Amino acid sequence: MGNSESSSSDPRFVSATRAFTQTELEDLRSLFASLAAQSQSNGKYISPSVFKGYIGIDGPLGDRVFDLVSQKRKDQKLTFEDLVIAKGTYEKGTKQDIEEFIYQLLDVSGDGTVGRSDLEVVLTSMLDNLFHQQCSEPKAGSHQEIVEVFNNAANFTSDSMSFEDFQKWCTLVPAVRKYLGSLLMPSDSGSQVPKLLHPDVDPSHMLLRKEYAWHIGGALSPTELDEWKLLYHSAVHGQSFNTFLGHMLRRLDGPTVLIVKDREGCIYGGYASQPWERHADFYGDMRSFLFQLYPKASIFRPTGGNHNLQWCAVNFTSDSIPNGIGFGGRVNHFGLFLSANFDQGHTFTCTTFGSPCLSKTSKIYPETIECWGVVPIRDDQEKLDVAKGTVLERFKEDRHMLNMVGLANSSE
Repeated sequence: MGNSESSSSDPRFVSATRAFTQTELEDLRSLFASLAAQSQSNGKYISPSVFKGYIGIDGPLGDRVFDLVSQKRKDQKLTFEDLVIAKGTYEKGTKQDIEEFIYQLLDVSGDGTVGRSDLEVVLTSMLDNLFHQQCSEPKAGSHQEIVEVFNNAANFTSDSMSFEDFQKWCTLVPAVRKYLGSLLMPSDSGSQVPKLLHPDVDPSHMLLRKEYAWHIGGALSPTELDEWKLLYHSAVHGQSFNTFLGHMLRRLDGPTVLIVKDREGCIYGGYASQPWERHADFYGDMRSFLFQLYPKASIFRPTGGNHNLQWCAVNFTSDSIPNGIGFGGRVNHFGLFLSANFDQGHTFTCTTFGSPCLSKTSKIYPETIECWGVVPIRDDQEKLDVAKGTVLERFKEDRHMLNMVGLANSSE
């Protein structure tokens, strides 16, 4: 049966076993037996190659994971005790325990510090694993640019990242944290990438590449990572606010992802939890957030400082209600705002999301604007019903359009 927990004198192993139920321990024993058999070790240990095959990671990152899980003994043998101790810490430990494990994981060079080169190796390995099947698509293949934007979100002091800086980086790049936190899990919960649906639009014209979608999706639930459908693209549909609102009819309810590329070359946007429809004030809920994609990748969730989350004003004549769409901040000082002409806007430091100015300057001039509809898994039947074009649904669309332009209720 291989190693038995009952005969161990290692206090770490004894402590780790208490974190699992008897059934879970039996499952771990079965897993170990299977991997040890593949390692041809007479059930005594798991070899590095078999273990790396199990977690799906090869190269320096795979070597580093094996080194940590086997307690850095350098004997190329991973025992049952090692497996229980590692999973006890990695799966059952506190948030601090898990993040300390991941922080050590980033030190692929093993020199006791986490430097920029370490992050480059880790990110490259992750992206190769996530997107190796998409390497033939436009813009894919080399991950150097994507690695750089994730690295740019990290803070390095004297070429190294402290544990506190690592924790801050995790909040900015939750997809990385989710991935590294799932390596020893039985499922691929850390590697979900939405399927991007863009009928009749050349992928080379799109701002949202798969790596960016994975980054944004790090802040979302698994049900929101099934399909994202392109609803509007300014280069295809025309850079017009009214055209944008018209295309939002395809998303009668549910969240959307708005992405902007400005003349400075910066790419950023926001996740809108509520439909884009006419309001005279801020609306939305705490699921909304802002993000940056280039030249750095960061996500900024609500801080709770205020509830000025989402903005969509159409055909108002008051200066205190600027027409356009936006996120956070306050009127005329938004975290992100696009005017109703879609030809200019602004981005300021924002207490709503704890976000900085998202571009090089506060005044922005959009070059390309995209909007994607997030299609939750549970929406499959609803999509089918809408596609049938019932009278009720068509009436719902008409009412939605009137509401967006401010005519559905003249007393508004």
